[in-house]
Parts: sequence; structure tokens; C-alpha cells
Amino acid sequence: MKSKATLKQIAKELGVSVSTVSKALNGSPEISEPTKQRVQEYAKLKNYKPNVIGLNLKNRSTKTIGVIIPNILNSFFAKVFTGIEKVADEKGYKVITCISNESLEKEINTLEMLSNGTIDGFILSVAEETQKLQQFNHFNTIINEGTPIVMFDRISDNVNCDKVVVDDFESAVNATNHLIKTGCKKIALFSAIDNLSVGKLRAKGFFKAMESKGVSVEEQSIILTDNESDFDDKVATFFKKNKVDAIFALDEHASVSALKLGLKNGYKIPDELSIIGFADGVWSRRMTPSLSTISQHGPEIGEVAAKILIDKLESKEETFTFKTTVINTELRQRESTKKIS
Repeated sequence: MKSKATLKQIAKELGVSVSTVSKALNGSPEISEPTKQRVQEYAKLKNYKPNVIGLNLKNRSTKTIGVIIPNILNSFFAKVFTGIEKVADEKGYKVITCISNESLEKEINTLEMLSNGTIDGFILSVAEETQKLQQFNHFNTIINEGTPIVMFDRISDNVNCDKVVVDDFESAVNATNHLIKTGCKKIALFSAIDNLSVGKLRAKGFFKAMESKGVSVEEQSIILTDNESDFDDKVATFFKKNKVDAIFALDEHASVSALKLGLKNGYKIPDELSIIGFADGVWSRRMTPSLSTISQHGPEIGEVAAKILIDKLESKEETFTFKTTVINTELRQRESTKKIS
């Protein structure tokens, strides 16, 4: 492989000092325009690339943000990323994106790899395995070393950092109340994310709404699982054993499954079976009938998280306070729910 040109090599070839080359490449007014042009053209010819880590050690800034998401196939995380990238681009920051694949080990390795001077700060959502095992020391280690972190969606109260979330509990209360207001009395709860913090909060909101409205909860109508495979096994015969008039599904997989199985078992939607899902993915709009969902406003979450991190990075303050920012959700009514009369 062809070796890359260095400042020293360029200086030697052009017969100038290393300092002159460095200043010319950075557009310093101390260097004459003809010299700047000569150096910059030669550097481009030789495909010179600055040493990002070296610059970081000198300037303490790379203008680069590390983003770690648990699952690239989840449309919500993709939407959050678009918001992060939008703000980063506006502020002149680059983004390096990594995927933890829900693995604690991969999450730890990614943090260690990028915190060696490659990035200035992290925006991340906690991996499923990390939440399941309740191991968060790797986040605190990175923060204590001086690299700020902003968590979004899946967060940990054990980590003292900025966080951006939606009110999962209140969103679930509102969605359940909507089903009750449309006349639904036998409401099932479906979840394939019961091991995640957001899943537990949404389930609590459902039970709170049912209790406050005096609607009974039948145990056999509650399916709370830790993964999609287990969920699929448990829900396969659900409609043969249960008679319900509504389903509140806490994640996209459970939402889509509820709609498909409801139709397969002969239910007229929404006349005989109403469904509300969580996470406003592309499938929600494209299915027939279209699925009513709680939109988490993913792009807005990403924009807010990026602004918080960049403000921290560019602040002159020596000490910081941390806050949790709550983004409002929205119930998007489509064809799978009845209108409130």
C-alpha cells in the first residue's frame, strides 16, 4: 500500500519548514498567498491527510461526534440519527456511527475504541444486554475521563449525564385512555421489549390507565416477553383462546403482529378490534388497514441530543449540571382505531 505524505516530507520536497507547511494548510495569514497555494496544491497532489488523533491531542477537539445505536434495522433509531446528523452538519461536526447490536461487549469496545482521541463526545442509546445485566460502569468511566455522553430513549439512572427521552409512561396512559374512550372494554397488552426500560414504563402506563378508568385486566390477555421469537410463540394461538376488542402493542414488532393476526383470525378492524402501536415506522402507514401509532418524533430527539452535546463541547464552563429533556409524543390516528364520538 502506498504510504501517505507527511508534513515533514512535504516541507522537504518544497524546501520550506514544517511550520510553514502546517500554517499554509491551515490558511494562516502569516503565510503569503503564493506559498499557501503552492503548499496546498502539492499536499492535494500527494493525497495528504491530517492526523486526526494528533490534532486532537494538540487542540483537544476533533469536531467529531460518536453515535452508538443498538439496532440499525429499527426505524426509530434511523430517524433519531437523521436528526443528529442534521444538527452536526449545521454546526460543522462530523459523525461516526457504530452499532452495538444489543451487545454489552460491543458497546464497551466501541466506547473504548472511539474515546482514544477519535471523537469529542458520544450520543447513544443503551444496548439491550447492558440494560438486562444492569452494567453501566463503562459509561461512567468514559465520562470521568472527560468525554461527555448524551443518552437517548434507553437510558440509565445510574449514569450522571444528559438524557433525551419521551414520556413513555404518560404516552401509554394516553393511548390506553383513547382505546377506552372509543368504547373498548377488553384490551390486551402485547410487548416484545419487556426487558427494556422503555418497555417497562409503557406497560406501567397501560396498567395505570386501566386501573384509573376501572377497566379490568385479564391476565391471559397480557403478553410480556423479552424477544420477538418468544413473543411470536406466545401470540400464535392468542386469538383462538381469547376474545378482546382492542390491543395496545408496545413496540413495532408486536404492533405489526397484532394487526396481521387480527386480520388472519377474521376480525374487522377497527369495528371489532382496535389496535394502537408504539413507534411510527414505515410499516404503520403502508399496512392495510393503516396502523394508529404513538409517534416518538425521532428526528427531534436526535436534534435535541446533538444540540445538547455540541453546546457542552463548545462551552467554556469547567463544571456542568445535567438534565433530562422530555420530547412530547403524538398519537397518530389511522384506520386501526375508531374515532371518538
